[in-house]
Amino acid sequence: MNRKIFAPIAALLLLCATLSAQSMDAPRHAPTNASYFIDAKSIDLSLIIPPPPAQDSETTKAELAEMHRIEQTRTPAQVAAAQSDDKEMDIFIYRTVLGEKFNAANLPLTAALSGHVHDDGWAANALKGLYKRPRPYQFDKTLHPICGTTDRPNSYPSGHSIGGYLEAFVLAQIVPEKRVEILARADDYAHNREVCGVHYPSDLAGGRSVAYAIFGSMLASPRFQTDLASARAETRKRLGLN
Repeated sequence: MNRKIFAPIAALLLLCATLSAQSMDAPRHAPTNASYFIDAKSIDLSLIIPPPPAQDSETTKAELAEMHRIEQTRTPAQVAAAQSDDKEMDIFIYRTVLGEKFNAANLPLTAALSGHVHDDGWAANALKGLYKRPRPYQFDKTLHPICGTTDRPNSYPSGHSIGGYLEAFVLAQIVPEKRVEILARADDYAHNREVCGVHYPSDLAGGRSVAYAIFGSMLASPRFQTDLASARAETRKRLGLN
């Protein structure tokens, strides 16, 4: 995965903030599929990412070849990691960076923030219906996915990638000294959608770009800044980072 993602962040976040101004053990957050920090209607996400590659394009052919390569070489450890990530879509996937104390039971304010961030990621759900890109295994029946599947043609952009990058951008605000490791983990989390066999590489790239845009709009929200400050204080105190 390409991890040189830092350069475009500042410009894209500034653009998206401007667009926004213009217009484990603890009970988990119950998704509402409704935006919490942002006004989803103020951001036309179809302007942020291009349409997916055509199914008969050389790009898609190359992506499918790469997915076959991954399928043929994935190890049991990679399969286990991808299947675990398939089932978890919150900020606590980053306990691999911050340690086992970084969990919902220990950090209720951070868990609540994560849930709301996840809800804001649903602003991109309309793009799946707009583009109706077939999943790789729907288009190429010789692929064998090892994670949850769907019958709907909703591959682009990747929802897991959007959520994973959004949570990473938030966590990098809370623990900036670990931002390199956090963003590297976000790349791995997204790549695991390929290991699962359920997304093309361009689905992941589209998800990352959408996450930049949504996060830029979130940064312009006073409500987000208030909740972020509370989560930052909680996390840094509980993890002994002060």
